[in-house]
Amino acid sequence: MYILNMKKTVLLFASFIFSAGAWAQTPGGAAPTTPHGNAKISGTVMDADDNTPVEFANVALLDPATGKPVDGSVCDDKGAFSINKVAEGTYNVAVSFIGYETQTINNIKIDKKSDVNLGIIKLSTGAKILNEVVVEGQKQMVEERVDRTIYNAENDATTRGGDATDVLKRVPMLSVDMDGNVTLRGSSNIKVLINNKPSTIMASSISDALKQIPADQIKTVEVITSPSAKYDAEGSGGIINIVLKKNTLQGATLNVDTGVGLRGSNLGLNGSYRKGKMGFNLGGFGRAMYNVTGSFDNSQITKTPDPDSKVISTNQQTADTRSHGLFGNYTLGWDYDIDKKNSLAASVRFGVRNNNSYQDNLLTGVRRDGVPDSTSLSQIFTKDVSNTVDMNLSYTHLYDKPQRELSFLALYSKNNRTNNFDRRIDEINTAPAPSGTRNFNDSYNQEVTFQGDYQTPIGTTQMLEAGAKDIMRKVYSNYTYYNDVDGDYNYELDTNPLKNNNLNYDQNIASGYLSYTYSAKSGYSLKAGSRYEYTTITAHTKENNITIPSYGVLVPSVNLSKKLKNGGMVKIAYNRRIQRPSIQYLNPNIQGGNPLSITQGNPTLNPEYTNNYELGYNTFIGGTSLNFTSFMRNTTGSIQAVRVPTGNPDVPGQILTTYQNIGTENAYGLSIFANVNIGKLSLNGGSDIYYTKLDNHVDTRNEGWVASGRVFGSYNLTKGWGFQFFSFYRGRQVQLQGSQGGFGIYSLGLKKDFNEKKGSIGFGAENFFTPNFRIHSNITSPTIEQKSLNIMHTTSLRITFSYRIGKMSVDAPKRRKSINNDDLKEGGDNGTQDNGGGQGGGGGQRGGGQRSGGFTPGAGAATGATATKAPALPPADATKTVDATGTWNYKVESPQGGEGNIVILKDGDRYTGTITSRRGTSQLSDVKVNGNELSFHYDFNTPNGTMTMQVKSIIEDSKMTGNITVGQFGTFPLNATKAQ
Repeated sequence: MYILNMKKTVLLFASFIFSAGAWAQTPGGAAPTTPHGNAKISGTVMDADDNTPVEFANVALLDPATGKPVDGSVCDDKGAFSINKVAEGTYNVAVSFIGYETQTINNIKIDKKSDVNLGIIKLSTGAKILNEVVVEGQKQMVEERVDRTIYNAENDATTRGGDATDVLKRVPMLSVDMDGNVTLRGSSNIKVLINNKPSTIMASSISDALKQIPADQIKTVEVITSPSAKYDAEGSGGIINIVLKKNTLQGATLNVDTGVGLRGSNLGLNGSYRKGKMGFNLGGFGRAMYNVTGSFDNSQITKTPDPDSKVISTNQQTADTRSHGLFGNYTLGWDYDIDKKNSLAASVRFGVRNNNSYQDNLLTGVRRDGVPDSTSLSQIFTKDVSNTVDMNLSYTHLYDKPQRELSFLALYSKNNRTNNFDRRIDEINTAPAPSGTRNFNDSYNQEVTFQGDYQTPIGTTQMLEAGAKDIMRKVYSNYTYYNDVDGDYNYELDTNPLKNNNLNYDQNIASGYLSYTYSAKSGYSLKAGSRYEYTTITAHTKENNITIPSYGVLVPSVNLSKKLKNGGMVKIAYNRRIQRPSIQYLNPNIQGGNPLSITQGNPTLNPEYTNNYELGYNTFIGGTSLNFTSFMRNTTGSIQAVRVPTGNPDVPGQILTTYQNIGTENAYGLSIFANVNIGKLSLNGGSDIYYTKLDNHVDTRNEGWVASGRVFGSYNLTKGWGFQFFSFYRGRQVQLQGSQGGFGIYSLGLKKDFNEKKGSIGFGAENFFTPNFRIHSNITSPTIEQKSLNIMHTTSLRITFSYRIGKMSVDAPKRRKSINNDDLKEGGDNGTQDNGGGQGGGGGQRGGGQRSGGFTPGAGAATGATATKAPALPPADATKTVDATGTWNYKVESPQGGEGNIVILKDGDRYTGTITSRRGTSQLSDVKVNGNELSFHYDFNTPNGTMTMQVKSIIEDSKMTGNITVGQFGTFPLNATKAQ
């Protein structure tokens, strides 16, 4: 856990924010009416990390039935509070303060003349509910919900300057290979969402798409192994939801992140502006990859399929490899709060990727009947370029009843891709002259989506959700081959219809779902539902129609969890999933850059169906959290790569890789993850291990163990210095016809923060003890025996730099909800608590409001204090001359009070100074003395950004009469006396 020391980051005047924000949350701007009694509730609020008082924390008295505040108080400078004249009844008490998670004490029974002392209540950045005033556990790198595992990527500083693949390597249950391909518990059939929304950026190549997403912009990664009915049925292995950071602050800011390294560089620019009800965000990220070199060695034997298994040919290939590319995305976001119950949000995302790869001096030798037959030397260039646009518009309507919402989403997404190759044969002992072949393949994947969702609570412990969705998907691929027979660079169109064709593939998926959630006060949570999807497909090429029957599928899901007393959880789940083939599996274009190994998609593929079973347990032992998850996955019609000899007499030993619905794929495994915090050391690590079986029920089957692991962490030194380390190992991958070898990576980085953490500079090294990795793979079938070795040069050095420009002030967040993003609900389960707290009592939320930073409005905000109205100042007299220098002892008139001293210095005609309170000392800026008027401002950092405080005062002799303005939250009287 990254510990936030509030005492150093929040000044005395932050207290004004909470009282003003709390007052703003009360309907009509007036304090709620409370039936008065003679009882009293008191206690003391302390920092859980250093046991210091949390001054000016907000304490709200809640009605358990509605979750609405009925009274409240604010802690004094010793953290003490009391709520007097409380009527007889049962209440919840919510305690909140900026930078801390809201804590709630449930079911406090008050008699007519009770005097209830809640004792010491400790606040931390941990997400937890207080039961009987007991707080255990800390906010961890990994959190468990009833239907998902959440990796808090924003708490991990080791990925700076990287992209989404660097983050996913750290996430439990995920494995990422050297090419960036992601698997979930060994399954590559996963659905990847961005902010709970699909994108065609993922349609053609997930590995390339992830390189467009900067690591620094990822807030959390949700691994949804047991998706509820609310989610699309796609993704047999599960769903990965990448939640990007959002900004709910007022003002303008610009973040610059850049890095330069031996094998890659990056530049990120992200700016935001928010004022009142409207906010904008414009950001871009680009990453260049270069100097990525390696080599490969491949030997293979092809045989006849008959029982005698006669060898057809023996082939040997070697080549040097290199690649370079440019990846990036650019986003413009907009949101607008029409009123308290209606809001709009829209965004446009542009993504680009440009990847060029080379096989230099590809030497191919062929032997037939043990005798050398031919040799050739080739140069191969592959160009993969694409661009993506995603446009979405969402509307959310909120009802008077908390958690009841209606939302609509419209989404347009299109990915255009060009994937070409150029092969030149320089030398061949069986041909008189050089020759060449080119393939041009233009394709796109387009989706238009309309969706509506409705949710309503039933009582305080239940939630009902329903919705409908329609996806209109269009896939198109146009491909052409050209040949240079004479080697004179005059290319002619290939007349083979298999090499000059197109594919038109239209798919429509209409669906509806119903989901029910129940959260008992005993800690049990149940989430169950069912989704029905009906798919229709029309497809054709230039010459033929492709007949693919329509089909419907019912996908049920059940998730059950039990919250334990120590903050741990036990959960069990079942769900059924479907995986439809994407363009990379369907495209019939023959990718033949290397003529010995060609790839062709299969447009007649059927979907695969998977039953998933899961049992999980997580617990806390001291400062350590442990997560254990066991699973079983059974898939029928599994889509797998299948390799067969083509029998092409012109290319002896040529192998075709295509895709088929093989018989079954089963997996049984266990995932373990631990998060350890010891002082300044944060250590995280885990392992995933499973046993897999693949069988086509004809002539090929394979099985074996697969394991992967990761260890990463950080250690904070003094004066802003710290270092991070990371290591990841991906074990051998079992395939239907063989296996792919494992590999490992590791890195070490040193970082220095400066200028109050507005900027940082870092130095990093990767794989510095091992200049290259050697990955062995093999293919074994009745007709093929192949062994290959890939060598990649991975040693890398880099320098990173980041800086934040601009100022933001804290903005109490609106009650707004992303259309599918139930991870932003308290407990992660559509707003109902999975910890027994019930609605309105668990997270200091009211009316479904979202958290932002550490301050939670509504139930977690104080309602028992009002802001003091600042009087108008006397007019300044520019003709007067006053001596403003010296030490001024000030007091602020507010419900929370506040005092300290202001020191004004003068050097020539220039004024400077400082202001000091219990929270520390800040430098004054723009100090001006105009006649008898003194004005200045100063800044302090909060977890949500930099806040500006402005002071204007009139000096009369040794008296100062002024006002202090706290961000956008109001102006308060400030009076001071000059020290003698």
